[in-house]
Amino acid sequence: KFFKIKKLGQAEKTELDAHFENLLSRADCTKNWTEKIYRQTEVMLQPNPGARIEEFLYEKLDRKVPPRPTNGEILGQFMLEAAKEFGPGTPYGSTLIKVGDCQRRLGGAEREFLQTSSISFLTPLRNFLEGDWRTISKERRLLENRRLDLDACKARLKKAKTAEAKAAAVPDFQETRPRNYVLSASASALWNEELDKAEHEMRVAQTEFDRQAEVTRLLLEGISSTHVNHLRCLCEFVEVQAMYYSQCHNYMQELQRELGRWAHVRFHVNSHPAGSPTDPSTFLPLNSPSLLETDALQIEEVQPPASGTRKAKVLYDYDAGDSSELSLRADELITVYTVPGMDSDWLIGERGNQKGKVPVTYLELLS
Repeated sequence: KFFKIKKLGQAEKTELDAHFENLLSRADCTKNWTEKIYRQTEVMLQPNPGARIEEFLYEKLDRKVPPRPTNGEILGQFMLEAAKEFGPGTPYGSTLIKVGDCQRRLGGAEREFLQTSSISFLTPLRNFLEGDWRTISKERRLLENRRLDLDACKARLKKAKTAEAKAAAVPDFQETRPRNYVLSASASALWNEELDKAEHEMRVAQTEFDRQAEVTRLLLEGISSTHVNHLRCLCEFVEVQAMYYSQCHNYMQELQRELGRWAHVRFHVNSHPAGSPTDPSTFLPLNSPSLLETDALQIEEVQPPASGTRKAKVLYDYDAGDSSELSLRADELITVYTVPGMDSDWLIGERGNQKGKVPVTYLELLS
């Protein structure tokens, strides 16, 4: 049922059938690729080999891994501490606070992503390699031992049959002495007994081999269920990864919008080069009425340059920070141009009768 006999010289080797061999090959392929995917996913989630070794040791000691801040969280903390030194009221300090807070949120999202990915994807792969596969390997070794025992029993049976046939051969009454008849009969009886013993041992070996082959076959066929389980875990991993990247994208868009609202402070500074860096009027707050009124007046008076305008595609949504700016919606087309003395980070954008400043980083300029 599970085997065929293959002759190698004078020896006979029990070979498993083609279906069984296919199951073995599929299992080996599953194990090899699962191991590669598992190792590389570990590297992707935790590039630091020292940290991976530390986590491995804690796991073997059955102890909880101590919380470790992510690189983003560390960077965010450094930025916040630097902002305190430079002064949170300065443009650089206030920007450091915004960026540092965003980096901390990115780091927190990364930590959550790592934890969820480990539970939903890495753990099932590791359970297969350290659980199911070890059981399969153990039963395969037992099957190989049963096959070797069966082959040995077949060899002994063949030898006993050959010897019994020689002993049972009819002697030559003319050339053989009477004493040899007694020896021949005695030898024949001994080989008959040896033949019966060899046949019994082979039947026992065959039964044990068939039983072990059935156990191993059932385990190997379970690889199909393993694939189904790993497919589900893979889909969960993709969902978690997509959620993580989407969350990071939202954080960065929010940060970009916040920094965009602060950019006109730089425009105000560049428009007043004679002002001292320590002059409080140089760093007017965003809600300063005088600044907004000045910008609004300038925007209303701006006219397209004689050199012409360009079309631009909006990459992200943008909410105007004040009346001098123009709100944007992703994928829409607007007309843009610049005017002398304007900050290079901004352009004038027009949509129908609406006009206002727009951040360059939110646009893709079209030829």
